[in-house]
Amino acid sequence: MKRKYQVNTGDKTIEREYNYIPVRYIVAVLITIFEIVAIIGIVVACCYYIPYFYIAAFITEIFCVIKIIASDDNPDYKVPWLLFVLILPIAGFMLYFIFYSRKLQKKYIRRLNELKKYRYEKEQEKILTELDKKNLHASSQAKMLCHIAEASVFENTKVTYHPLGESMWQAMLCDLEAAKSFIFMEYFIIEEGGFWNSILDILKRKAKNGVTVRLLYDDIGCMSTLPGSYHKQLAKMGIEATPFSRLRGQADSEFNNRSHRKICVIDGKVGYTGGVNIADEYINKVERFGHWKDTAIRLEGEAVWEMTKMFLVDYGINVKKLPPVPENIYPTENTIRAEGYVIPFGDGPRPLYDRRVGKSVIQNMLNTATRYMYMTTPYLIIDSELCQSIENAALRGVDVRIIVPHIPDKKLVFGITRSFYHRLMKAGVKIYEYKPGFIHAKSYVCDDEYAMIGTINLDYRSLVHHFENGVWMYRCDSIMDIKKDIEETMEKSIEVNPKMLKTGLFTRFVRSVVRIFAPML
Repeated sequence: MKRKYQVNTGDKTIEREYNYIPVRYIVAVLITIFEIVAIIGIVVACCYYIPYFYIAAFITEIFCVIKIIASDDNPDYKVPWLLFVLILPIAGFMLYFIFYSRKLQKKYIRRLNELKKYRYEKEQEKILTELDKKNLHASSQAKMLCHIAEASVFENTKVTYHPLGESMWQAMLCDLEAAKSFIFMEYFIIEEGGFWNSILDILKRKAKNGVTVRLLYDDIGCMSTLPGSYHKQLAKMGIEATPFSRLRGQADSEFNNRSHRKICVIDGKVGYTGGVNIADEYINKVERFGHWKDTAIRLEGEAVWEMTKMFLVDYGINVKKLPPVPENIYPTENTIRAEGYVIPFGDGPRPLYDRRVGKSVIQNMLNTATRYMYMTTPYLIIDSELCQSIENAALRGVDVRIIVPHIPDKKLVFGITRSFYHRLMKAGVKIYEYKPGFIHAKSYVCDDEYAMIGTINLDYRSLVHHFENGVWMYRCDSIMDIKKDIEETMEKSIEVNPKMLKTGLFTRFVRSVVRIFAPML
């Protein structure tokens, strides 16, 4: 949320802005801290004043250690929690009970069965059979993705690649102006400014003219960019809005499992996704960390159905009462003819997704790559499994290249990102830092045949904790546009060399400690 103030500099007065956090969020955070301290304090007091209670605490600690070791979780996630439980005997296992689980909250689970009516029906056996004949590797990737994400593979979907947020913005405004039935939007960050205001003007007019307009924004993502009751302001404009997982001050996993998705669906025919949030730095109207490099794609055709479904489920689990479904939400008439296969998919916590979907897609692309695999990500904080997949591809002779920012948005996170350079480069991976500024794009392209664009970063937040989405593509015309853009981005970037990896002993120590606890952050 922005507030303006004036500063006198002698001969003139300058107007400046700063972001502040609404009181509702501050109260929720304070309540959460109080709950955690109170729970731990009560257990400590019981151990001190109640005879033999400490024995029960010791048994509980052993139980937690056994449960963590025996779980199916990634070892990178187990290690920091084991340290927590063992180093902090009482506080450790109490924090374990509060924060360890990454499952969806029960209030959301109860709503999921009701939301099944929002699913579309699609026969895809014929498409997969055709894909089998063209490329067994592509077919196996598609089948696995459809299975773990409960998605479908689509043909005849036009994919347009936007190499910058500015390009996506102008195209989106044109499509929003053409909306006739409904507009669905879901974003991690929405910030008042030129970008959002240009969209809001259209949404208000469309809502007034009878178009169903629904908006979902992440409550924590917009903590400092929107008023605490912004959804109520939008309701007065005819826009049905709700925050995703409203922050209420509960000592559980509500600080995780945020919606990092970026989805815009128009009439069920056109859809947008990628790394671009609705804030001015994403279109370079405001400069924060140098030039902001981001990417997005526009889908037109049946594949938009999957994006519609994802939005309806996300919106449905966050409203008190399920709204009516607009007519023709999955339009069957489709005049689009395009090459290639497309699978829009989602990722998130259990029980919506039993496996890490985004990570599986990236690993499959790495495992089947024969010539090259290019990736762009704002953060590089990965577990041993994914790190090994990247190394194995490079060791097989695949040209693996990763582009990360040169100007970071978070210095500590950037330090952890750089701590992975040595291991990956030793295996033959080439790493570049985007010299003009901050690269926020999440782009993956492989062998001129496969690509994935979406919201998935190479970090634990994206790969483990958040609701995410992406689009897997095979032999779509836009794949070469993605490759060309990444190659042009490399020309503007600095290739990391061994001399750049030299750091002091203290810096290495800090990075090592933070890396241990990175999966918990």
